[in-house]
Amino acid sequence: MAGDAPVVMTGQTGRTFTNWAKTFSCEPELFFEPTTTEEIRQILDKAKRDSKHVKVCGFGHSPSDIACTTDYMISLAKFKQVLEVDKENCVVTVQSGILLKELNEEVLPKYNMALSNQGAVSEISAAGVISTGTHGTGKTFGIFATKVLEMTMMTASGEVLRLSREENKEVFLTALVGLGSLGIILTVKIQCEPAFNLHQVQFSCSLDKILSNLDKHLDENEHFKFMWYPYTDGVVAFLSNRTKKPVQTNPSWFWDYFVGYYVLEFLLWMSTFCPALLPCINKFYYKLYYAVPSEQVDRSDKVFNFECLFKQYVTEWSFPRSETANVLLTLQEWVKSHPEHKVHFPVEVRFVQSDDIYLSPCYQQDNCYINIISYRPYGKDAPKDAWWDMYESVMHKVGGKPHWAKAHKVTPDQFQKLYPMFSKFCTVRKQLDPQGMFLNPYLERHILGMTPQMKFDMKSHL
Repeated sequence: MAGDAPVVMTGQTGRTFTNWAKTFSCEPELFFEPTTTEEIRQILDKAKRDSKHVKVCGFGHSPSDIACTTDYMISLAKFKQVLEVDKENCVVTVQSGILLKELNEEVLPKYNMALSNQGAVSEISAAGVISTGTHGTGKTFGIFATKVLEMTMMTASGEVLRLSREENKEVFLTALVGLGSLGIILTVKIQCEPAFNLHQVQFSCSLDKILSNLDKHLDENEHFKFMWYPYTDGVVAFLSNRTKKPVQTNPSWFWDYFVGYYVLEFLLWMSTFCPALLPCINKFYYKLYYAVPSEQVDRSDKVFNFECLFKQYVTEWSFPRSETANVLLTLQEWVKSHPEHKVHFPVEVRFVQSDDIYLSPCYQQDNCYINIISYRPYGKDAPKDAWWDMYESVMHKVGGKPHWAKAHKVTPDQFQKLYPMFSKFCTVRKQLDPQGMFLNPYLERHILGMTPQMKFDMKSHL
């Protein structure tokens, strides 16, 4: 290594990358934390010389192996500068390693700006939220990547491309949900809006009632979602809208964390030994927390964010919004008719507007997203395979697509039928990375459908 550039000396050995849920991990040969574009280019040069794959990791919130590799891993945690703020047009340009949490708490408030929409988690990098198609909820709001105006990306050759709808549009629409397979996103220009508070109204009702009023809730509210509690006929709905009202919250450590977190985790742990407890736990927490309507006003990101509680397995799929009632009633009937299989709450339901991004699950289609969970109290797994398999079979029947960041079993042949632009995506990927530098086992399985022998052959040509 004596002849390598200084940045290579900072590559660490013996590092283990583990995702937040502790469900996937890997041990990269070298782990890098660059701070400049030139350092990233030097890492790619070394990887090319050493015939190594390269994967970029973010904060590790993806509940899959999408970021895992045994070759070279790059963390962009130190690559997070704010490059430009256009207050007049509410646009911010940042390096791609910055977390949404840092944008929400440290950057945007200084300029009286805010993100228009986001998912439940802010501890996720700008590059990660864009590359995996992460989303929030709202009939007129697309996935987060639809708010990206421009970005720069370094390819395997070290070339930096400027991408937007005006410049390199085809590559831009491929890279927006690019799964880290085209190159390394360096900078991102994000369309924001003036800072705002959200007034959130929370109420409970029956699943049948929420489904019969679904269009009304979607039309009348900027951000609408609901959660169904298996073993009850009830849901809790959240209606959130922009407001000029001041912040008004009533947090309680006892109810929010002692009962809502610590007691719940203990009860779920007990249920792994006595599964018959689960229906009682679901019913108890539904009645305890959602029997009485409530409301709050808070800064936008604090309302968008949702406490994910403890470690968990998660699977989430999107499908045509018109199938929402059919899917949920099918899930409800399965739970009722299969008492031998116990499932955790909640089943989260959100809605996202269509777009034109090649591998966006919402490509030319307004979608419903349903997220199901299997908690791991104190790291102990609960049986979930029957529930998972049934849910995925329902998704296949209605043309569902898995969330890219979450573990699934979908093959390239199946994706070819689900995504009209899948072949175009693969063509652009191969043009930008002909030797497969940015591939890893996740991409080999789900994008290329590679066999072990094919992986060996490709490795020999890197």
